[in-house]
Amino acid sequence: MRIELKVIARAKKEIVEKISENNYRIKVSSPPEKGKANKRMIELLALEFGVKKQDIKIISGEASNRKILEINI
Repeated sequence: MRIELKVIARAKKEIVEKISENNYRIKVSSPPEKGKANKRMIELLALEFGVKKQDIKIISGEASNRKILEINI
């Protein structure tokens, strides 16, 4: 399953919001430095979808706030 994601780093409250079928917005408290925000994003999405962290891969947008992810469900 592929999803498009907008990541908001350094948020006060962590949340995963479903915008449409394959569109999500996620807020993480981690800063966007040295992959910390990406790591926390993957942890939150793993909990949201009930999968292992290894089952989530960033397809594009590694250094951007807009990403495309592949989730193996």
